[in-house]
Amino acid sequence: MKQQWRTLNGKWIRRPIEDEVMEMIASERAAGHQLKVCIGTDSQVKGKETEFATVIVFIRKGKGGFMYILNESTMQKMTIKERMLQEVAKSIEVAYPLCNIFSRFSVDMEVHVDINTNPNFKSNDALKDAMGYIMGMGFAFKAKPDAFASSCCANKVVQ
Repeated sequence: MKQQWRTLNGKWIRRPIEDEVMEMIASERAAGHQLKVCIGTDSQVKGKETEFATVIVFIRKGKGGFMYILNESTMQKMTIKERMLQEVAKSIEVAYPLCNIFSRFSVDMEVHVDINTNPNFKSNDALKDAMGYIMGMGFAFKAKPDAFASSCCANKVVQ
């Protein structure tokens, strides 16, 4: 299935996200912007369906930011831990093919997870697995409350 990315204002990206990101970074650099990127996924169970939103958030240091959004859904029933790890897998699935582009342009990247660091929350059961998976892939890792890409940006898309 072809991934259908869009911008926050609803403009559909009609080419591979790798091509879009490479051209956008070159354009941002030409405009003198220094970038940082954060990739995260959040999900929401809606009846029998689970909706996922993965975001690629670009921060222009000192000058705002913008993001690309990918929505997906499944009818598969999952435990909270399975759902949290599915969110992580979706983020890595996006980050991995883009990491060489980010390296080429010296853009720092973090993978954000919507998992609570407080053990009193159910999502915390997935924290160690998520951290190991992300850091094992060589990516910087952020969890709540520092994981704004997943817990704020992606969360707004699935609400």
